[in-house]
Amino acid sequence: MPTPFRPPLPLLDNDVLRTFVAIAETGNFSNAAEVVLRTPSAVSMQIKKLEEQLKTTLFLRDARSVSLTQHGEMLLSYARRMIALSNEAVSRFVMPDLAGIVRLGAPDDIAERLLPRILKDFAETFPSIMVDVTVDMSSALRKRIEEQRLDLALFNCNPRSFPNFGEVIHTEKLVWAGAKCGNAHLRDPLPISVWEEGCVWRQDAISQLEKQKRPYRVAYASAHSMAQRAAVLSDLAIAPFPRSYVTDEMVVLGPQENLPELFSFDVRLLTTPQLSVPGKAVADSIRDFYGQMTRAAA
Repeated sequence: MPTPFRPPLPLLDNDVLRTFVAIAETGNFSNAAEVVLRTPSAVSMQIKKLEEQLKTTLFLRDARSVSLTQHGEMLLSYARRMIALSNEAVSRFVMPDLAGIVRLGAPDDIAERLLPRILKDFAETFPSIMVDVTVDMSSALRKRIEEQRLDLALFNCNPRSFPNFGEVIHTEKLVWAGAKCGNAHLRDPLPISVWEEGCVWRQDAISQLEKQKRPYRVAYASAHSMAQRAAVLSDLAIAPFPRSYVTDEMVVLGPQENLPELFSFDVRLLTTPQLSVPGKAVADSIRDFYGQMTRAAA
């Protein structure tokens, strides 16, 4: 009995899968379009063709965001694996010698908020380079670089204290953050949540309060930014945060709440003198990420 004819299965396009993953991760088409460097209409067209190709609906859409259907969640797993395998295969031919281990240091706030995104993008481009991350205070990271226990490190820096130390890759304003509709900033003495001794944010916050002669007490001290944020959201205290770290559940406090202005700090990159080629690739990836973040905020 002859076998019935079946047309060949269509091949999935990696570029379309990258767009699909970007939408799943950002939650809307506009943000995904920025990630994949396409127009929103082109992104919509790609997803429409993909849904037609697979004969299923991948996203549930509303006015503000999109969410994955059950079939979309299934495809997301396949898409990530296919993209990772494609990157690995291409790197074996295009960058066969770019492999090794890079030791990277970062303070807790960067390690929590930004480093996962930086390393995720880096791993997709350079799958043969392994990055070992050390999380510590900025002062300790600088010492590790000097002792060559790290290849490169990011650290927060007061520009007045280290005018010519490391490469400035980002500058940001430090602000007072409190819980939305909270009243911690009305208490006397003022309860503050700060990092441990040696943190440049702590130093500036306390220095400015003392200059203003504003009574305060350290109500919550931790070296972990997640704990700092929890203290703020619980309205136990207010805290000095980078402006970009203030979420929708928080408010920026300032002179109108009788709080002093805080400084602008640098995020700097410090490397060992003889940085390896894989280390330079990590450094370039970090510079590119912060460059994109600065342009998006402009």
